[in-house]
Amino acid sequence: MNYEELYGQLMPLEKKMKDAAAALQKLSKTIAQDTEKGDLKSLAKDLSQFAQILSDQSSIAAQAQETASGFDGRAYYESGDFAAQMLQACAEQGIDVKGEYPVYEMFPYRVRFDTENQDIYLDRKRMQCMRPANFVQTVKAGQERLTKAAFNPVAFAGELSEAYDTALFKYKKHKGTDIYLTNLYKCLVPMSRSRKEYDMQSFAFDLARLYISGADTTKSGRRFQFGTSRESSKAIRILDANGKEQYLATLCFYDAE
Repeated sequence: MNYEELYGQLMPLEKKMKDAAAALQKLSKTIAQDTEKGDLKSLAKDLSQFAQILSDQSSIAAQAQETASGFDGRAYYESGDFAAQMLQACAEQGIDVKGEYPVYEMFPYRVRFDTENQDIYLDRKRMQCMRPANFVQTVKAGQERLTKAAFNPVAFAGELSEAYDTALFKYKKHKGTDIYLTNLYKCLVPMSRSRKEYDMQSFAFDLARLYISGADTTKSGRRFQFGTSRESSKAIRILDANGKEQYLATLCFYDAE
């Protein structure tokens, strides 16, 4: 199955409906003028034409409805056709994808398929979408919007530094100890309800931007260094400036000598 085939069938019908709607709008103005002038002969003629266009419009809408209802969205999801075409569109758009059906990571988004309800979740946002190309465009636009958003790496590093000190106390560690980023996140966002607004995906994206910035010193002069590990189950996957994946596991702050 391929939604693009259905899309190709629906587009001509949509154009007919659009053209008919424009004709109706134009004709309604003419009918108003006929009524105002008292031109009953023209009014009768224009009303008859109006009724004919409405009838044609109804037939076109019925045809479009029949065509759309013949597409089995559940089977499209269950067969894996949607996912396969989505992955192809991601490759064409240069979107990095990790995972397997029904859960994928399109950094920094988490994508999950709900086959039973024929929905897609982009993080927590539920989307009803049967067109892979359109969904991928939404992801691409979101990634570009996040990338362009204002970000101050030094300020973020300062916030991490404070969370690091909290983590040292909480986990009874010595200064200069590597702290897991997952633990830093809990100290940075201690309240569970706040994590709905600033979730782990958002944290990972900010880590990526800090990593890409090349900054290694806070405003107060404190140095920091990431620890990377592909093997650690606590490692956070990010994409670097070249689009290559990196696995950040820990962070360490220390005083510059």
